[in-house]
Amino acid sequence: MKTFSRCAGVLAVAASAALMSICSVALAQELKIGYVNSERVLREAAPAKAAQARLEGEFGKREKDLSEQGQRLKAAAEKLEKEAPTLSESERARRQRELVEQDRDIQRRRREFQEDLTQRKNEELQAVVERANRVIKQIFEQEKYDVILQEAIFAGPRVDITEKVIKGLNTTPTAAPAPR
Repeated sequence: MKTFSRCAGVLAVAASAALMSICSVALAQELKIGYVNSERVLREAAPAKAAQARLEGEFGKREKDLSEQGQRLKAAAEKLEKEAPTLSESERARRQRELVEQDRDIQRRRREFQEDLTQRKNEELQAVVERANRVIKQIFEQEKYDVILQEAIFAGPRVDITEKVIKGLNTTPTAAPAPR
């Protein structure tokens, strides 16, 4: 029985040594990992900034018009409130109906504006994300990464390749924006 225990012990030690040597070989083949901060790319890259400028140019006037209409409606409501005691009942009711109609119209226009803006933001964002993914794939292939992550709780500066992605986006030629 003692011989069996000694043999089992020797086998366990040999198995442990073999396992350790296999693990050390696996660790010797270092894993190359990269991390991209997507929010930073979408905030700092030139194509993202250009997309934001296009959106502001496309929707700025409409937003300003809606704001001005809201201010006019507010001024008209304040004027009605001041003049209400001196107005006839029918005149006051007519002006209140007009204000309610104007308010509904402004709210409808704001909803339409918001829907249009959201749709265009998504289009622009999708275009920037597609370009960023092409740059990330290019970095992945050229620098022989094993994995590149875009979501991580923590990532050290050694694996952060966000700056490379931003530089790659800033140097790649831009495609013309889709005609509207």
